[in-house]
Amino acid sequence: MGELANCLKCDKVFVKITRSICPSCIEEEEKEFQLVYQFLKKRENRQATIPEIAEGTGVSEEQILAFVQAKRLNPAKFPNLHYSCSRCGNPIAAGAFCFNCQSELQSDLKKFEEIEKMNQKEERKRNRTYYTKGQ
Repeated sequence: MGELANCLKCDKVFVKITRSICPSCIEEEEKEFQLVYQFLKKRENRQATIPEIAEGTGVSEEQILAFVQAKRLNPAKFPNLHYSCSRCGNPIAAGAFCFNCQSELQSDLKKFEEIEKMNQKEERKRNRTYYTKGQ
């Protein structure tokens, strides 16, 4: 069963089942998606960047970015659809981080895990209890 919630876009009260926006905003979002998709289907617009798409369709850049991030618009078909890496700002077409940032974060995570293992070993050494045989 759904719960009452306020729409994140228009603030109307609605019964939230799966999405955080009301049915009328979902319908409006779908119209915007169709407008963007029809714009990009034209051969001369396939190389358009997000600002050019926004200018040509009247759909906000944020909404177009949301379509790309939700994988509704595929950067493989439309090569200039990219957005900024969450960490460094370099252009990316998928995910939240560019390849370099992913590599750095993975390396940092491995180092952190190694340090944690060493700390746990040291802690175990400190907490060893020795018993002697009573007489």
